[in-house]
Amino acid sequence: MRLRMHHYTFRAVPGIVKRLTKIVGALVLVLTVATAVAVWIAGDDDFDYALPETTVNDVTRLNPTRVARVEAPRTVEELRRIVASSTGPISVGGGRYSQGGQISYTDSLHVDMRHLDDVVSLDVENRHITVQAGITWREIQEAIDAHDLAVKIMQTYANFTVGGSLSVNVHGRYIGEGPLVRSVESIGLVLANGELVHASREVNPQLFFGAIGGYGGLGIIVEAVLALESNTRIERRTRVLPVEDYARHFAAEIRDDPAVVFHNGDLYPPDYRTVREVSWYETQKPVTVEERLIPVDGDYDLQPRVIDFVAGSDFGKWARQHIIDPMLYRSERVVWRNYEASYDVAELEPDDRTETTYALREYFVPVGRFDAFVARMRDIFTRHDVNVINVSIRHALPDPGTLLAWADEEVFAFVVYYQQGTSLEDAAAVAEWSRELIDAAVELGGTYYLPYQVLATPEQFRAAYPRHDGFFALKAKVDPQNRFRNRLWQRHYPANREPFEKERGSIADYPRREEQTLLTIPEWYLVFNPVEYTDFLQVGNDPSDFPFFASIDEYWSLYDRVTAVADAYGYDTNAEYLTMLWVIGISTTAEYLVKGSYETTVGRLTRWLADGEDTPEDRFIAEAQRAYSE
Repeated sequence: MRLRMHHYTFRAVPGIVKRLTKIVGALVLVLTVATAVAVWIAGDDDFDYALPETTVNDVTRLNPTRVARVEAPRTVEELRRIVASSTGPISVGGGRYSQGGQISYTDSLHVDMRHLDDVVSLDVENRHITVQAGITWREIQEAIDAHDLAVKIMQTYANFTVGGSLSVNVHGRYIGEGPLVRSVESIGLVLANGELVHASREVNPQLFFGAIGGYGGLGIIVEAVLALESNTRIERRTRVLPVEDYARHFAAEIRDDPAVVFHNGDLYPPDYRTVREVSWYETQKPVTVEERLIPVDGDYDLQPRVIDFVAGSDFGKWARQHIIDPMLYRSERVVWRNYEASYDVAELEPDDRTETTYALREYFVPVGRFDAFVARMRDIFTRHDVNVINVSIRHALPDPGTLLAWADEEVFAFVVYYQQGTSLEDAAAVAEWSRELIDAAVELGGTYYLPYQVLATPEQFRAAYPRHDGFFALKAKVDPQNRFRNRLWQRHYPANREPFEKERGSIADYPRREEQTLLTIPEWYLVFNPVEYTDFLQVGNDPSDFPFFASIDEYWSLYDRVTAVADAYGYDTNAEYLTMLWVIGISTTAEYLVKGSYETTVGRLTRWLADGEDTPEDRFIAEAQRAYSE
């Protein structure tokens, strides 16, 4: 009888295991479906984050910076009061076309200069104009065109503010000219204590040659007296030639011809072996375009699409060189000088800069080293597969003496317009090829331009700008508390690179990426949720009343919100950390579903059976949760 009983029990075990397996499987399936549904309905999908008004960015959208506050003075006196009554760092911005944070500094007082935009005086007879620094070149053109006057030197696009252009010492396509400083008579400068000083070649020459091209490091340029020229009619002539013939052609046909007003050469990628030179000559011919300035409300739908097409493939670049440009330049074109100088950056602006953006880099080499640099540049672009849209070749005469001069002698400028992705990996790739080009330019006796992404090493900066020590000494004198800061001087000014910063900067990936700090918020919620549970229990609450289901929604709401904030700032998708948040989020959702379901059923029953009092198990759980939290 006993043997039969054992035999029956043995035979029954597989059936029991099978039934239990089915039950457990059904429970797992129910929990899985419930977890998926809970994750789907939880969260805050409608959350929309807009960058705060204290976020300052530039045209590339690569450098969002949270400043402490933004002030937009309308008079010089108001600006002086703002500076004198404040403490701490100050950053200064105008049109915001610098591309590497030269207008911003974290937690600074940001001065937006765009309301200081008056024409102070216009001397038509002597061809001088006095303007406030927040005025754009286009606004100057509108003021002087009726008097048949034109700007003497400016960059290609007219949207920039005068103060910004002076701070970076721009240049353009003007033949027989060079850096903007060559057309400046004097400037007004507000120093760190709020004092207004005037500087010229004769009065405060150190400040004159330091503030122009000084990237806001010495003070705020608030006013400038600029030389003007006559507004003449100009005729376009163009020619295509091999790049090895360009320097000789320029010297023989362009450089010393007084009739040439504008000139540039477009070096075609991806081969970089063919140049189209475009020159504009003074003429008496009737204009083919009636407008004296490019209309401000122009339609720019086509140009950005063409640029996207060219950036999209080597075929697009071939089509530009062999189809688009020949069609563009085939007709005769005679315009007013002001018309050709009034381009709007809207013609370059893409519909979206989320995944990719367009940017500039620029390198200067002595005219005699043109061919050597082209060869080095071609090799670097090819090896790094750089998506260059165009390399514009310009010419500049020497700088008359600015402390951070980019043209100590006669130079060719290579303006590189390229497309890049917005990820950290893309930025690292740009930094690599750009540093190689800096080395190439410096080794050939040249330099690189500072208004773009701050990618050069401190050693490269010092080699490229040998008078930096004089600039820094002047800054220490006129700005002893180092109030005027931005990302450029954050990297290169010695007072901003204390020993710890230098050591930290030498360690790869030492600082945690900012978007990862944001993404820790849901994780911290799971750390502190047990604290809430412990506090809830220790004041005598019923464990069954704890909002486990609401906690699920809170976790996923935090997840949705922090990812929206990270997206708004344009941070890279941190796939590794997001995966971790999904793993712990799903597991926590399942856990809280089980706990919540238990507490609303069995938990309420056991609490009722215990007459509403804490059981030893309740007290044990409270202690365990407290210990875990601590």
